[in-house]
Amino acid sequence: MRRGSVRLRLTLLFGGLFLAAGAALLGITYGLVSNATSGVVIARAAGAGVAGAGVASSGAGGSVGLPASQPLLNQPLQTQTLQAATRARTAVTNALLLYSGIALGIMAVVSVALGWFAAGRALRPLRRITAAARRISATNLHERLALEGPDDDLRELADTIDGLFARLDMSFDAQRQFVANASHELRTPLARSRTLLEVALRDPGASSESLRTACDRVLAAGAEQERLIEALLMLARGQRGIARRKPLDLAAIARDVLAARGTEVTARGLGMEVTLGPALMAGDFALSERAVANLIDNALRHNVADGTVWVTVGTQDDRAVLRVANTGPVIPPERVGSLLLPFRRGGSAGRAPRTRAPRAPRACLGSDDGLGLGLSIVQAIAVAHGAAFSIVARPDGGLAAELSFPPAPPSWGDDDAQPRGQARDQARDQPLALTV
Repeated sequence: MRRGSVRLRLTLLFGGLFLAAGAALLGITYGLVSNATSGVVIARAAGAGVAGAGVASSGAGGSVGLPASQPLLNQPLQTQTLQAATRARTAVTNALLLYSGIALGIMAVVSVALGWFAAGRALRPLRRITAAARRISATNLHERLALEGPDDDLRELADTIDGLFARLDMSFDAQRQFVANASHELRTPLARSRTLLEVALRDPGASSESLRTACDRVLAAGAEQERLIEALLMLARGQRGIARRKPLDLAAIARDVLAARGTEVTARGLGMEVTLGPALMAGDFALSERAVANLIDNALRHNVADGTVWVTVGTQDDRAVLRVANTGPVIPPERVGSLLLPFRRGGSAGRAPRTRAPRAPRACLGSDDGLGLGLSIVQAIAVAHGAAFSIVARPDGGLAAELSFPPAPPSWGDDDAQPRGQARDQARDQPLALTV
């Protein structure tokens, strides 16, 4: 038994409740018996007085009875009878109180013992849960408590812990897979850079032009590493959460992102249908801009020749909503969920190639640039904002993504609360519709 254990507290609680209930029952019984014996004593005293009066009248006058109006006689005998009855009543009630107290003490000890036993029986499943939870660690999170028995609070607790272990197991697996994929992605450009440098150094007839070309390739591999590290840092920042939220204009953010990608849209020959309406939200500007950029870049990159991208920003149920859809290869619906995992790249015919898409122009390097982290970053940013993010496969090919942010505070307050991107009245009163 540990000091302050739940079993000890339950035992003391059971014993205390039994003792309080027994004391209350004893008090009620004592009061009822006392009142009942009081009436008996009075009746007996009255009867004794009448009998004494009748005897005295017979001895004095020789008759058997007295008139009703004649006062009672032999008053000392009546008083003595009343005193004797009162003493007898007091002795009975005192004996009742004494014996009941002794019985209450004995039953209190018995109740403590029974309470200890009952508490142990009730807490036995909890001890099994505690022992199993201690046994399960990061190396065997696949194990479960699997508590059997009635569907009570302890069973619900065990099922809740099993669900927690299942989520932790999935998180650990995802983390291990993420670390493995990140290591692979970082090792590839490092190996490429080392190979380029070794080939250049081992070539005895290397010219300045060939060395310059090798250096350019090494710089390109280094830039690829920088983009990957930046994407990983953004993913970690999105998963960390947001310390301070500010009012933002989602339409203005989308407008700026689309303006920065005009060159890429023209180079790819894609059609753009853009509708920007008032959409005020609360969140982090840098993370929100990255989420919008990743969704638009994903729609531009994974498209077909002469394809189309649809971008819509508006307000629905007081929430700022961004919808991005695009034409592209047909994606099986069962593979859509896997696209949210890190380092998963889409492909046609149910395949997930690890080769990167052709690099976009420099204007679009705000995203992960085909690293397979774009949608994962968007999901992390959505979780950090408390936003709803969903993607579905379009029947004709491509994806349709929807990102719904929580509403902005009802009052903007000071100047720091001004929505970024454009003036507040313009965001509310001047929706924009574009078709490119």
